[in-house]
Amino acid sequence: MDTISQQAANLRVEWETDPRWANIRRSYTAEDVIRLRGSVTEEHTLARRGANRLWDLLRTEDAVRALGAITGNQAVQMVRAGLQAIYLSGWQVAADGNLAGQTYPDQSLYPANSVPQMVRRINNALLRADQICWSERSADSTAPRANWLAPIVADAEAGFGGVLNAFELMKSMIAAGAAGVHFEDQLASEKKCGHLGGKVLIPTGQHIKTLTAARLAADVENVPALVIARTDAHAATLLTTDVDERDKPFVTGERTAEGFYLVRNGMAACIARGLAYAPYSELLWMETSTPDLDEAREFAEAIKAEYPGQMLAYNCSPSFNWRAKLDEATIAKFQKELAAMGYRFQFITLAGFHALNYSMFSLAHGYAHEDMAAYVRLQQAEFAAEGLGYSATKHQREAGTSYFDLVTQAISPNAQTLALAGSTEAAQFR
Repeated sequence: MDTISQQAANLRVEWETDPRWANIRRSYTAEDVIRLRGSVTEEHTLARRGANRLWDLLRTEDAVRALGAITGNQAVQMVRAGLQAIYLSGWQVAADGNLAGQTYPDQSLYPANSVPQMVRRINNALLRADQICWSERSADSTAPRANWLAPIVADAEAGFGGVLNAFELMKSMIAAGAAGVHFEDQLASEKKCGHLGGKVLIPTGQHIKTLTAARLAADVENVPALVIARTDAHAATLLTTDVDERDKPFVTGERTAEGFYLVRNGMAACIARGLAYAPYSELLWMETSTPDLDEAREFAEAIKAEYPGQMLAYNCSPSFNWRAKLDEATIAKFQKELAAMGYRFQFITLAGFHALNYSMFSLAHGYAHEDMAAYVRLQQAEFAAEGLGYSATKHQREAGTSYFDLVTQAISPNAQTLALAGSTEAAQFR
């Protein structure tokens, strides 16, 4: 086995020569990484595969578009429908997917390991979909294999604490199979949704330490996970302290009853922070209050003037009233315009929450007033979607019944207990 010095030398060469790391700044050494790895490094296949896939997509596609999934089945349908990546929102985990079993607002109230657990749940669902589809192929099929394991971009909120918390959270995300993770520059103990009031920023330098902690964790785990930096300076009006010289131009001099500093928010503050975070992140995300192409362009041009290769991310948020803010023509071109500016990752954070709630309300309202006619309309819509590739009409198969019948047959070739044969689904849903 190579010594620590030899391994560190090899890692330094990789950082210096691999184009993947050309624009990434690290404030720690290769020796630091190797000493923290230990003598045994686990292989995180899903995270590595997802990170490489996401990086390739970001570099080759005009933009990677994703929806926020709230369940594993939603993620499966997203991939089946043609999306190339999955977004995992902390807001959605807080609302209906956390390990406390509670419904929470987006204020970091849930256990810190909730998002990693949801990453694992989604990856398990995607793995099952892959297993089912693979098992249905003919033995000599040479057809291209479906790419079910879409990369997951996960929300680490404000890190749930200091740099050690961010380090451990990033490791947990990677162990669960996340391809990329984003951290926002709010105070963890006061974290709010980007579209709520009362947001408290941490100093610019402190967030750089958070991003560095995440990068260090990825290096220690030996996975090229993407680190995404988000700033909430567009709307945040509070700052923990004015110790960072980069923040002082925006400090008003006033203090709140809690001791926080009042700051001027807006584009100038976002650009200043974006420029500071760029060397430490693959993607920059400026959270905005409205869907505004002029704002997006101003931010992109300012960042790219100094960092031409910097990729950007944009939240096409459900918090925006899109019709009230934009006309149909602008909505139609919105994402293409963003892509042309360099916004390579475009996502709708709470798509799963809204799709789940509206579709169930619509069905329940119809069922309450029209009985079975409402459900039959849903079923007929499912049948109609099969031509587009939809397969969940056959819910027994979708959940893996046919896969586990193959397990049974492998164990007992003459078994008479196969579940799908003789089922109502097999009889009525050919």
